[in-house]
Amino acid sequence: MIRDFVRYVAQHMAWSLQTFGGGRRTVGLTKHIAKELDEIRQAPTDLTEWVDVIILAIDGAWRAGYCAQEIADALWAKQEKNMARQWPANVSEDEPTEHIRGIGHD
Repeated sequence: MIRDFVRYVAQHMAWSLQTFGGGRRTVGLTKHIAKELDEIRQAPTDLTEWVDVIILAIDGAWRAGYCAQEIADALWAKQEKNMARQWPANVSEDEPTEHIRGIGHD
C-alpha cells in the first residue's frame, strides 16, 4: 500500500509543479490550509475538505525539498512515534489532545 502512496505523491508533485510552478509557496499554502480548516469546522463530515488539507500538506512537504519516498517514510515514522506515546484519557472533544510529555517517546 505504501508503494501506491509514494506513486500518488510523485504524481501530485509533477502536476503541482506544472500547474502552479516552482517555489516554496509556504505563505500561500498555509493560508490555504487555514481556509480549509475553517471549511472543515463548518462541515466536519465532508471528506473532501479533510482531503484538501492532506493535499495541501503534501504540496508543502515536497516544496520544502522532500521527495515522495521521504514524505511517505516520514508519515509512517511519525505515526509510529505517536502510537508509542502516552495519551491522556477523557479529554475535551473541543480542545487539542497533546501527548503526555516526559513519558515514552517525546
